[in-house]
Amino acid sequence: MAKLKEFDPSVYLTNDEVVAEYLTTALEDPNPDVFLAAVGNVAKARGMSSIAEESGLGRESLYKALTPGAKPRYDTVLKVLQSLGVKLSVSQRPNNALQRTRSKNAGSGRGCAAVRR
Repeated sequence: MAKLKEFDPSVYLTNDEVVAEYLTTALEDPNPDVFLAAVGNVAKARGMSSIAEESGLGRESLYKALTPGAKPRYDTVLKVLQSLGVKLSVSQRPNNALQRTRSKNAGSGRGCAAVRR
């Protein structure tokens, strides 16, 4: 019986457009481990050592930060993304989820002070 090789997505992350779409899709998943794994795959495709150097992180620290279940600092994630040549951006959800959140939190004392009027 033939042995199957484990799937390695980093082999297919060959250009900036594919990388951006891959990370965008991973970020849409509610499980943060999916996004961290995707960033790790892109870092592997680009060369983990060079990404570690560009981001100012140690190689071992980079591996630890991108391990599923890790809770990396926000600034760590931003440094890695910058080293990968991508950035995070925010857009409104198609179903206007923010409006529903505001109406649920109205009068409850919860929510961002900037949202309260």
